[in-house]
Amino acid sequence: MDQAEFLLLVFILSLLSGAIAAVAGFGIGSFLTPLFALQIGTKLAVAATSIPHFLATLFRFWMLRRFIDKDILVSFGISSAAGGLTGALIHSHIENTHLNAIFGLILVVAGAGGVSGFSEKIRFHGIFSFFAGAVSGLLGGLVGNQGGIRSAALLGFNLDKTAFVATTTLIGLIVDCVRMPVYFANDFNNILALKEPILIATAGALAGTLLGKYFLQNLDQKMFKRLVSIIVLLLGIWMLWTGILPE
Repeated sequence: MDQAEFLLLVFILSLLSGAIAAVAGFGIGSFLTPLFALQIGTKLAVAATSIPHFLATLFRFWMLRRFIDKDILVSFGISSAAGGLTGALIHSHIENTHLNAIFGLILVVAGAGGVSGFSEKIRFHGIFSFFAGAVSGLLGGLVGNQGGIRSAALLGFNLDKTAFVATTTLIGLIVDCVRMPVYFANDFNNILALKEPILIATAGALAGTLLGKYFLQNLDQKMFKRLVSIIVLLLGIWMLWTGILPE
């Protein structure tokens, strides 16, 4: 595709992903990274999309800051940040293809469990909440898509929809803060050269966040959990498919 077509797709998908993230707590990195990767490769795409992801997540956090669950933030969030830093540090030294497939398989299982209702029987406590946070953060640093597995894991906690989105949003913000400096240290000049699509993606994601916030207010709790699970499942299928395709 030419540059104009690419920029139009960036805006449309960033608008959609921003709206999805406002409802499900994730989606910007998950959907924009594959699009950017078509033009600039996966590793640089992860770094570039971290900017609109961070800014839209910061905006979403500001709107929902009063609803954060502090207990889950401490247990799940700290380990998620540590995992994000670890993943970012090894990001530039590995190939992402097989990781995408593994990540996709995990999301397929988690999403199917939510759609079927099986995940309603699972609750994370103690050491398991730390482990779930570390895994989601690690994957975020590696492939830029920690939001899906983080939201899947948080379905294992007894959170209402607003607290769910608010808490996963702040955790995502923390992960961004620890992984982004590593990306900039490794790829600053390449990221700077992508300022036009990054600015367009940021504008779309911010506008989508506003749209999604109003949709979230009108969802009942049961429908909310089912919708998050469906999004996780679809993302998992996509990641699994792209991970096993030959290059």
